[in-house]
Amino acid sequence: MSQKKFVTNLAILIVLNLLIKPFWSLGIEPAVQAKVGNEAYGEYFALYNFSFLLNILLDFGITNFNNKNIAQNNHLLTKHVSGLFVLKLFLALAYIVTTLSIGLVMGYDNRFIKLLLILGLNQFLISMILYLRSNLLGLHLFKTDSIVSVLDRFIMIIFCGLMLWTNVTGITIDIMTFVYTQTAAYACTVVVAFLTVLRKTTSFKLTWNWPFSLMILKKSFPFAILVLLMTFYNRLDAVMIERVLGGKKGAYEAGIYAKGFRLLDAANMIAYLFSVQLLPVFSRMLKYRENVENLVKLAFTLLITPALIVSFGCYFYRNELTGLINHGNTDSAHVFGILMFCFVAISTTYIFGTLLTANENLKQLNIMALTGIMVNLTLNLILIRYYDAFGSAISSLITQFIMAIVQVVLATKIFKFRINTRLTVQLILFVAGIIGFNIFTKQLGYFWMVNFSIMTIASGIWAFVIGLISIKSVLRFLKYN
Repeated sequence: MSQKKFVTNLAILIVLNLLIKPFWSLGIEPAVQAKVGNEAYGEYFALYNFSFLLNILLDFGITNFNNKNIAQNNHLLTKHVSGLFVLKLFLALAYIVTTLSIGLVMGYDNRFIKLLLILGLNQFLISMILYLRSNLLGLHLFKTDSIVSVLDRFIMIIFCGLMLWTNVTGITIDIMTFVYTQTAAYACTVVVAFLTVLRKTTSFKLTWNWPFSLMILKKSFPFAILVLLMTFYNRLDAVMIERVLGGKKGAYEAGIYAKGFRLLDAANMIAYLFSVQLLPVFSRMLKYRENVENLVKLAFTLLITPALIVSFGCYFYRNELTGLINHGNTDSAHVFGILMFCFVAISTTYIFGTLLTANENLKQLNIMALTGIMVNLTLNLILIRYYDAFGSAISSLITQFIMAIVQVVLATKIFKFRINTRLTVQLILFVAGIIGFNIFTKQLGYFWMVNFSIMTIASGIWAFVIGLISIKSVLRFLKYN
């Protein structure tokens, strides 16, 4: 696949997601939280993250394995779709039973268990969507995947918007109707994605093939362990806040963390889209022993540039942005300002971690992720008791940057990348410029949105001025075949 095609498809994917997903994260979710209150939403957010922790039982690394495998062996699509579909259903049952059992052991009452059951069903549907999308990505059907990637959110926005801002449905939204709406949207998307994949196969029948399933599970097991470990250190924070502090305070602080986390989650969607598109590309390039260094540098600079602008901008304008997102409420500004710096680390991880995954350096990645859990767990246990949700934000920031640095060092060593002194100097100059533009624009007498826009534009121009992003190099990549 040419880098021209990669950049073009990535642009389509990002535009579609920028049109749909931020409106969900920054429009619908804050409106729902404002409607139901911090405590109710905090309980939902903690359980939502808890439902993520054992998400690996739904997938067992099959999606990443399938994405990579289909990209390298398109002819296996028919066999894998038929065999893996039944296996996914079996894994879903194991996930639901295990998740609810652990929830009961942790002391969740009937109300929590009911909500957890629906959230578990939603996780299964999300997992199925991602699996079906992995087939589209493996076939390099990126435009089709782009549409499927936003379909669920598009449906949710329509129905939640009707309940929030009109009387058309006659339904007053609460946490349960909010969750049921998600269920319906995910189910519709699964149907669309399944029918799309089905058109690319020569046949399909539901059959249980134990030797085939065992073979797939063995091959995907290293991916499964990696996903499990990374899920824990990425999703543990909200669960620990609710459990460590307990009662109403735990639910309230989890709600505060949810507010601060919301924009980071929206931003991470873009970084995640990079990794989803990059995995099959890296896999194919590595199979044919092509040099990946240029593509890594291109992807890194394209992603880290906006990540730095967004992170520093959100820190300096944290009160204004949280007030805008949360209907004038700025109680999460301190958490939000710290969490947004995680976007820089996560963006770096999505580039270098994806490269290492494509190269099957899973042992090193699993050791790294296990270390991340230990660091995150230890810091959370200490800091939450003293600083509540803010302590968890600090814990997340430290953990994410440790993981990012380790992956950059690991990739540099394995692929023998040259130490790019010029890029390092450019990044330092870029960060210095962003800080300067933020300080300067904060002093301007205009409305804060105007100041923020001036900072963003100035920072973007600065990236070109110092050569961090070069028009000539981007055009050269676009013309490369």
